Amino acid sequence: MSDKDPISAALSSQKDIFERLLAGEAILPNDPQLGRLREEAFAVKALLNQMNNSSNPEEITQILSIILDTKVQDVTVFTPLYINYGKHISIGKNVFINFDCTFLALGGITIEDDVLIGPKVSFITESHPLDPEQRKGLIGKPIHIKKNAWIGANATILPGVTIGENAIVAAGAVVSKDVPDNTIVGGIPAKFIKNV
Repeated sequence: MSDKDPISAALSSQKDIFERLLAGEAILPNDPQLGRLREEAFAVKALLNQMNNSSNPEEITQILSIILDTKVQDVTVFTPLYINYGKHISIGKNVFINFDCTFLALGGITIEDDVLIGPKVSFITESHPLDPEQRKGLIGKPIHIKKNAWIGANATILPGVTIGENAIVAAGAVVSKDVPDNTIVGGIPAKFIKNV
């Protein structure tokens, strides 16, 4: 171990925990900023309670913009929607999000224009270290949904996955690897079905 390792570790712990997760850094259970994750999740939950109880599309869009900390345009959300941290989510124009979706977004979620997201879809950008001693830590890896993709009902997209442009993820699929443009995948784990 070099003399620089403790200094690097000290500098790393001074960086914002959300920035470190977005950068793919492992956050260990003894991280001094770990409590901020829970604080932010409960702050977002308070906003989600308002949004999920609204039947006004404009109010839903307004509250979602607050959660994401950016103005969303031409996005339709059929609530409820569940988010743990919105500031790492980017949503393009003309996106449709159906009922009962879950976005665990500490690792970052990018949804490009014209994407369709079916009911009960889960985007999971977070995982845990394999080492049992560090299992309560977190590792973030981004999810990227490219233009005009369609994510079928009850599909789960796992950390680090990119869904290609015009691609279709069949209902109930669990996607652990990138999906090429213009393809259909399905199953557990998701596998290539055909081109579109």
